[in-house]
Amino acid sequence: MSSSSPLHDLVFHGKEGGTIVFVVMDGLGGLPHPKTGLTELESANTPNLDGLSRQSSLGSLLPVGSGITPGSGPGHLALFGYDPLTSNVGRGVLSALGVGFELQAGDVAARINLATVDEKGIVLDRRAGRISDDEGRRVVNKVSEAIDNVDGVDITLVHEKEHRAVLIMRGENLGVDVAETDPQVVGMKAIEPEASCEGSERTAKVVKTFLERVDDILADESVANAFLIRGFGIHSGYSTFDERYGLSALAIAKYPMYRGVAKLVGMEIASTPSSNEDTVKTLESSFGSHDFYFLHFKDTDTRGHDEDFEGKMAAIEEIDAMLPRIMDLNPDVLVITGDHATPTLLGEHSWHHVPTMIHSKWTRPSADTFGETTCRTGDLGVIKGIDLMPLVLAHALRLNKYGA
Repeated sequence: MSSSSPLHDLVFHGKEGGTIVFVVMDGLGGLPHPKTGLTELESANTPNLDGLSRQSSLGSLLPVGSGITPGSGPGHLALFGYDPLTSNVGRGVLSALGVGFELQAGDVAARINLATVDEKGIVLDRRAGRISDDEGRRVVNKVSEAIDNVDGVDITLVHEKEHRAVLIMRGENLGVDVAETDPQVVGMKAIEPEASCEGSERTAKVVKTFLERVDDILADESVANAFLIRGFGIHSGYSTFDERYGLSALAIAKYPMYRGVAKLVGMEIASTPSSNEDTVKTLESSFGSHDFYFLHFKDTDTRGHDEDFEGKMAAIEEIDAMLPRIMDLNPDVLVITGDHATPTLLGEHSWHHVPTMIHSKWTRPSADTFGETTCRTGDLGVIKGIDLMPLVLAHALRLNKYGA
């Protein structure tokens, strides 16, 4: 990828620009509860978010495009100012980078979901009951010890988190145009990994053989007894935050995939936090060493997938309670948003707009609360995902004037 961007010539590369804290509450957007007419965010007790909204510009974020439901990778790339329609990368690459695997040119990486299937191969649970890290690691290691090569292609398996793992294939003539085996819904069999072009036929054959062997190895498991594969990708170079924006950036995230997308765009990766509390502690201890801080919070998305309305409310309230500590650091710009919506009424990612807040000295407040309804009429209007970073840079006084 080129290091240039539409903003490249406008970015002020001096040290006088402001410090930015970027808080991403994964899957933040929601839908109104049928009994109250309020979303999870609007139902939660959020005195700090509401107080901050009275001093901030609000808007509704459109992560990728109208009607498009984004995955976490495209959603984050857009937040960071990289067009996900031209700069997208398979989720497997992000996961591999996130767990610290050093990809080489030509390596194909894919994300694995440990899943539960019945005796006929029907998917009963795409996440194997969200098994623990220890149990997920045990199952992945069981397969890894039995398979390290398929038809001359080296196989590496790395446990990522809970039911998630990463598959890396290293060999000649591998492509990524292979059908994902995850049907995305329960009650169906896994999809056959068929190639859609001649250049990916070897990959498809390797994946099919690999999965057949996995089925045999996990036949005696009662919960995590199958692998579902998606997000095939090959790593390619991306321009860094420093090259594009003149920013030194630090990522603080519990989950490997989000560390992976941060690493992809050249952020330094902080030591892995063990909790949301630890995420904020890491920010506090490192504040002042970088220009840009990316904080990722996963629980809002997880509760959305679980269709747990009150659980998502509680996850939002936990972050709200930590906001005063972030504000005490006095960042020049604080951004609060999400990479996509995960409404609990749907239980999956959706195409809906995401409530977004920019706080700085230069905002135009419009509401007393932070929620989907107030953000629809906020100063920022509807923001395309790739347009958020220019707004953030402007609020940090990091963009030069355009023209005479």
